[in-house]
Amino acid sequence: MQSVIDKINDRYTKKAVVDVRSGDTVRVHQKIREGNKERIQIFQGLVIRTGKKNSHVSRITVRRISSGVGVEKSFLLHSPLVVQVEVTKRSRVRRNYLSYMRERTGKSARMSGVEFDREAVNAIHDEAAEAEEAKLKEEKAKEAAVKAEAKAADEAELEAKAAAVQARHEQTSSDTDQSEKTDDKPADIKPETKPTEEPGK
Repeated sequence: MQSVIDKINDRYTKKAVVDVRSGDTVRVHQKIREGNKERIQIFQGLVIRTGKKNSHVSRITVRRISSGVGVEKSFLLHSPLVVQVEVTKRSRVRRNYLSYMRERTGKSARMSGVEFDREAVNAIHDEAAEAEEAKLKEEKAKEAAVKAEAKAADEAELEAKAAAVQARHEQTSSDTDQSEKTDDKPADIKPETKPTEEPGK
């Protein structure tokens, strides 16, 4: 009979997770919440430690070099915030905890890779995670469409204002030219008439 604790653990355990090993280079797709918005952030690095593989608290520690500084992050594989884990390279190692990698840089940090079936290793389908990722992509696409519509409306409004200003400018120029032509037109000069002299005077 299954205990209450096991039932609770099974509720928060994913049906399948990627077989991640120490020495693997992975890309972790993690859900990040910023206020009311959510986005997917990808963290790529070397797995230097794995723990409790058969547990719902299975965890991996990923290390990468960012701007010359070593950065390490731990991920719970069964966490709902971890959407996807993708293994891009597999290396040959003899330990589970690669703490010595913290002191190595450059060529000394290179590891000999081994061939593996990348598609088979990463062929893990979590319907809930995929649906969540598709939902986030759809929301992002809708947000981008709304922003594009707002931008197009603003541009149309600016174009309309510019056209109105141009039309007023042309009308003003036309009125000015018309008035200048009227001012330059010579006035009608009547010819001078000499008074007629009466005969006999």
